[in-house]
Amino acid sequence: MRLTRRIRMHAHPLAASAAAAVLAVGCGGSSDAALPQLTAATPATLQACATLATSLALPDTRITSSELVPEGPLTLQNVTTQAPAHCLVKGKMKERTGPVDGASYAIGFEIRMPVAWNGRFLHQANGGLDGSVVTALGSVSGAAPIAPGLVQGFAVLSSDAGHGAPTPFFGVDPQARLDYGYQAVGTLTPMAKNLIKSAYGKAPDRSYLAGCSNGGRHAMVGASRYADQYDGILAGNPGFHLPKAATTQLWKAQQYANVATKDASGQPDLTTAVTPAEFKLISSKIVAKCDALDGVVDGQVNDVAACQAAFNLQTDVPTCTGARDGSCISSAQKGVLASIFAGPKNSKGEALYTGTWFDPGIAGANFASWHFGSPATRDAGAVAFIFTSPPSTVAAFGATTGLQYALNFSMETDYPKMFATTAQYAESPWAYMTPPNETDLSALKNRGAKMIVFHGVADGVFSPMDTANWMDRLQANHSGKADAFARLFLVPGMNHCSGGQATDQFDMLAPLVAWVEQGKAPDSVTARARGAGANLVNAELPASWSANRSRPLCVYPKVARYNGTGDVESASSFSCK
Repeated sequence: MRLTRRIRMHAHPLAASAAAAVLAVGCGGSSDAALPQLTAATPATLQACATLATSLALPDTRITSSELVPEGPLTLQNVTTQAPAHCLVKGKMKERTGPVDGASYAIGFEIRMPVAWNGRFLHQANGGLDGSVVTALGSVSGAAPIAPGLVQGFAVLSSDAGHGAPTPFFGVDPQARLDYGYQAVGTLTPMAKNLIKSAYGKAPDRSYLAGCSNGGRHAMVGASRYADQYDGILAGNPGFHLPKAATTQLWKAQQYANVATKDASGQPDLTTAVTPAEFKLISSKIVAKCDALDGVVDGQVNDVAACQAAFNLQTDVPTCTGARDGSCISSAQKGVLASIFAGPKNSKGEALYTGTWFDPGIAGANFASWHFGSPATRDAGAVAFIFTSPPSTVAAFGATTGLQYALNFSMETDYPKMFATTAQYAESPWAYMTPPNETDLSALKNRGAKMIVFHGVADGVFSPMDTANWMDRLQANHSGKADAFARLFLVPGMNHCSGGQATDQFDMLAPLVAWVEQGKAPDSVTARARGAGANLVNAELPASWSANRSRPLCVYPKVARYNGTGDVESASSFSCK
């Protein structure tokens, strides 16, 4: 990968929106002035709501309810937000009975449309296995958002992506697989735009697709498959190579099992492979070697590329000569961790998924949960039913444990099944889950649409290095001018979508709108730590940090570097270089 490339831009301040004014945003001119400039959305007022359930007929759609919700609090993921008055519409699309399992399927959705509308549509792509209609608040960037899409005035759509439970068993249904992969987005989008038009008397002027994790994957796929439908794409910690990442999770379990102690049933207890104290030790050694590389000792590592060259797991972390007590790790542990961070290879030495970076955020609880908890639960089921063709049967999967499935998974013979098809499962998991032609976004570029991607450097499941490699390849394929329409922001210390030793609270949606509709390309986005007083406090922040620490997130491959003077807790003392 090329973390050494430098993009030349000129920064000037941007006032994003009233709702997001607490976050400072820097911007610069586009490097390709020939691209079309899309016009700004114009506001409108809600004209119809309660009558939509009985008066509106849309193809393959059943509206189950429509009601006016007064201004007031909405609570989502332990964060309470004061939401504006809005119309809440719920419904289902393409209701059917599955031919394989006889189960009922539909694409469930809800749309929340504010009375005072900014003229924009936001498709909130949800994460994980989908399977539930998450509240359509538009919390699509950064941890514990302070200015969700609905608050900023967007009409927001949320869906279950075509199946009614957040479990993997829908993978036996061929159509449900395709809906989860990409077709639900394609089905919902025209319906949502028509419904919005009926509510306001005009269709949305501008449309945005955004999410994190699997939602980031939905956004990446949408940038490729539905570039004609969306003006702005926001993809956070995107699992755009999700089948490879999920199988890698099973492989990680196998590696950790080699150094884990056995439980009462004789199975490896993965959580004993590397304890929280040992991850914290490694994190502290990374900080010791890499903290000053960005120009200041502040307990934060911004220069991830330089850090990979500066930090050496073998020599910088003490090797145990006796019992493990948190002050050292064993040679066997070092071997396992070195393998995991390098990424899996097959017997021919071919890389099966990209490795990842050493970053202080690996001490985060979220990082450990993805490495130790998820392989035997979420990942085993997802691989068995969704990312394998043909899928497992419920009976076969139920005959073993998730952990045993993970430990028995073969990267030689089972891994290739993600590329397989059958008469019944005509599209392979790789084909329906990933963006086709992922480094050619000409359709998006040529109509003036824009894309922002962000990724936590300490993501425990989707490799941030994989995302950086994609950005390098996108640049190469677009003659070094991809930053005219697509930009990547790495978030030092952040785990999967949030958490870790990081300034992980930021708003990327308002800067995306300013880029799409005003041509103000973001050079940096200000992120804040969630210390005491935040709407959801991050308990993992180092005690030495100010509760209000802020940092600029920089356009890859630039790095936030200290200016040499000024408050080290303030973003204004750092520049992207």
